[in-house]
Amino acid sequence: MDIETQDTKAAKTVLRQALAAERGDTKHEAVAAAIEKLVCLNPTAAPARSEALMDGQWLLVSAPNFPNGELRADGKYVYTLGRLAFNMFQPTSLKIVIDRVLQPVVPVGKGQQRTHDIIVEFTTVEENTPTLQGIVHNKGVCEPTDDNTLQVQFTGGELAPKEQNEMEAWKAIFGDQSKPSRRSLKERLMTSVLRTMFGIVPPQGMDRKTGGVSFKMQRSPKGKLELLYLDEELRITRGERGTVLVCERLLG
Repeated sequence: MDIETQDTKAAKTVLRQALAAERGDTKHEAVAAAIEKLVCLNPTAAPARSEALMDGQWLLVSAPNFPNGELRADGKYVYTLGRLAFNMFQPTSLKIVIDRVLQPVVPVGKGQQRTHDIIVEFTTVEENTPTLQGIVHNKGVCEPTDDNTLQVQFTGGELAPKEQNEMEAWKAIFGDQSKPSRRSLKERLMTSVLRTMFGIVPPQGMDRKTGGVSFKMQRSPKGKLELLYLDEELRITRGERGTVLVCERLLG
């Protein structure tokens, strides 16, 4: 093992320890310093074009970056369902806890274009509501614009139960997608603007067999994602708003 590999292994250990200590907060000084050190050791010269390293199933190991999350004592984050997918799924005000966030990256058959899906596994935590596990699958695509940057665009999303053995309870909570939750005037106006701007086709109802509900985005905006670090184990990215995310490759 050469010196550079030893340094990289040590830097990864420091980063993982910092993430564990600070609940995945990449803005924390210790985590940011560990990320900066590891980024300086990035072994991949052109990560956005390194297809073999990009592809795979990635697990988010830093904190989720959806808006208005609430950190629980156990280190998990609570959000409303609406915050996970552009307020597209009812009831938008339903409280859920994120169990894990996955990102499968595979080719889609159009040049260097790949999937940029974000799969959120959650459990409902609303009082007086059955505890159910579900998935919000935000679908997207990405492709390199230079050696270090990906252009990202979302195309739609789906809400579905994680298991099929509690379908009646699932339908009771999520079955009526035409009934809007109580939202402020500002939230309703924002949703209307987003639907018009992005060409959103809202859910047309639930698939009564699978429990799935889906929407489409016909002209979503294109964003940029910078790949700060990429190897066989870890991926670190920075979005346009400066949000840094750390993902670990799942094997098998």
